[in-house]
Amino acid sequence: MLCRTASDLYWVARNIERAENTARLVDVTLRIAMLPERLDRGKAEAAPWRRALDALGIADGFAQRHGAIDAETVLRHLLLSPDNPSSVYRCFRDAREQARAQRVAITSEMYEDLNTSWLEFRTLGWPRVRSEGVSSLLEWVKGRSASFRGVTIGTLGRGEGYHFLQLGAFIERADWAVRLLDVIGSEADLPETGEARDAVEYFQWSALLQSLSAFEMYRRLYRESVIPRCVTELMLLRPENPRSLQTCVGTLLDVLQTMAGGERMEAVRLAGALSAQSRYALIDEVIGDGLEPYLQDTMARLSALGDEIHRQFMVSLDASQTQSQTQAAT
Repeated sequence: MLCRTASDLYWVARNIERAENTARLVDVTLRIAMLPERLDRGKAEAAPWRRALDALGIADGFAQRHGAIDAETVLRHLLLSPDNPSSVYRCFRDAREQARAQRVAITSEMYEDLNTSWLEFRTLGWPRVRSEGVSSLLEWVKGRSASFRGVTIGTLGRGEGYHFLQLGAFIERADWAVRLLDVIGSEADLPETGEARDAVEYFQWSALLQSLSAFEMYRRLYRESVIPRCVTELMLLRPENPRSLQTCVGTLLDVLQTMAGGERMEAVRLAGALSAQSRYALIDEVIGDGLEPYLQDTMARLSALGDEIHRQFMVSLDASQTQSQTQAAT
């Protein structure tokens, strides 16, 4: 498969997955923002939205460009901004353009599904979003992502194109499995008193589960109230969760091994190390050693894996083509 085709398919899947996860980020932030606070009201209302921007690593840049952080400005930036690579608008637009460039590598049903999503979304403006409700838009985005995923599974042959789509989807989903844990905030955000602290903590972690469509799954797997330890385990280490870190990196490893065909590849090694770490880790050890260092290390390793996938499959072919052309010219 040509390097350009591999890259476009990889990013089609990443962008659709990113659009869905941005919608889930907005969902959990909206839920947390509804929680009554006990500090200065203006500061309290801004805190969840700053944490959402922090989870994306864009809080400082956003503040420099837009000034004070408030709900409406952040919502418009995450949903409708053409300049934000993580906005739903930008993800749908880029995914559609990448799919259009590779129409011969995907099915007509896949392209029509993406094209429909983009044509519907680009007509939206903030007044319409506000009048119809942000929550309705978020559900629509998640539905369109699920639609594309279903059409892909149901119509595309299991060749190289399908593998690159899987790589893009699952490395993006793995990154967000880690990133969304940052939205809840730190211990400093919780009340000092025991009863109030427990209530706020329960609400925040329940909101995270609901935004991930995982509340019922949590209830089936854990016979206790919603607590941070169990939610963290569900998001990172439980194979039953289709969006957990372990599920995602395990799928990445399987796909990369298939593509390697027995050949030794650095991308396979990196994915294998991540898969082994998540498979054999214990949540008590992760929390005991410090959750934040674990999350930062995992994100760095996922980034390294993404870079290696790009180098192995999307750059080396260009280099070999350039070398062949040079040799032919001489």
